[in-house]
Amino acid sequence: MTTALNEKSRVAGLSVAAAFLLTGLKFIIGILTGSLGILSEALHSGLDLLAAVITLIAVKMSDKPADDNHHYGHGKIESLSALIETLLLLITCAWIIYEASHRLITGNTQIEVSIWSYIVVVTSIIIDISRSRALKRVADKYNSQALEADALHFSTDIWSSLVVLLGLICANFGYYLADSVAALGVAMIVIFVSVKLGRRAIDALLDRVPADKVKEIEKLLNTVPEVFSYHDLRVRAAGADHFVDVTIHVNPKLSVTEAHEISHKVNALICNNIERCVVQVHYEPDEPVH
Repeated sequence: MTTALNEKSRVAGLSVAAAFLLTGLKFIIGILTGSLGILSEALHSGLDLLAAVITLIAVKMSDKPADDNHHYGHGKIESLSALIETLLLLITCAWIIYEASHRLITGNTQIEVSIWSYIVVVTSIIIDISRSRALKRVADKYNSQALEADALHFSTDIWSSLVVLLGLICANFGYYLADSVAALGVAMIVIFVSVKLGRRAIDALLDRVPADKVKEIEKLLNTVPEVFSYHDLRVRAAGADHFVDVTIHVNPKLSVTEAHEISHKVNALICNNIERCVVQVHYEPDEPVH
C-alpha cells in the first residue's frame, strides 16, 4: 500500500505543479491580450489548481487504514474530492457564461492577439495531454476515483483549449466575436463534464451498487460447486476499496468446520479476483436445487 500511496501522491503532486504553471501563464497572457477565452481558461486552470490540491490531499488520506471512528476506512474522501471538483467547475461556468454573454450583448469583443496567445494555449494542450494520461494510468492501476476524476477533468482542458485556439485564430482574421463564442464553448464542455463527475461522486457517496462488480462476483459464486445458491449479495465501494457481504447455501450434512472452509474458499476467490476487497461470507444449510 505504501508503494501505491507514493505513486498516487507523486502523480497528484505533478498535477498540482502543472496546474500552477498553466494558471500563471494563462492569466498573464490573458491580461496582456484582453482575450476572454484565455482569461476564462486561466480561471478554469486556477480552479484546476485548487482541485488538484484537493485531489492530492484526498489520495493521501483515502489510503489510511480503518480506525475506531471509520470502520470502513477513509476511501469515500476520494468521492467527496470528486464532488468538490464538480462544484468548482460549475462556479467556473457561471462566470464564463456571464462574461461572454455580456461581451456579446455590448459588442465589446475587441482583443489583441499575439504570438504569446498561441504559445500559452498550445503549451497548455501539450501539458494537459501528458498529465491526463499519467493520471488515468495510475487511476486505473489503483482504482482511484479521485485520480480518475482529475484525469477526466484535465482531459476536458485539452478540448477547451482547442476551442480557445480556434477563437484566437478567428480573432486574428478580424472575427472578434469568435473569442466570446469560444469562451461559451469552454463553458459547455465544462458543464458536460461537471454533470458526469458529479453524478458518479454522488452515486459513490450514496452507496449506489457498482453493477459491474456485482456481475463479476455473481460469476465467481457460480463457479463454486459447493455453493448450491446464494442471497443477500451486497456490494459497496469506498474509494479503491470494495466491501462485499453474501449469504451462501451449502449442504446441510456438512459439519460446521466443512461449511466454514467453503466460506473461506468463497472469500479467497472473491479477494483474489477483486483487488482491495473486504468480504464477509455467511453460510446456511440448504438442499441442492435439481
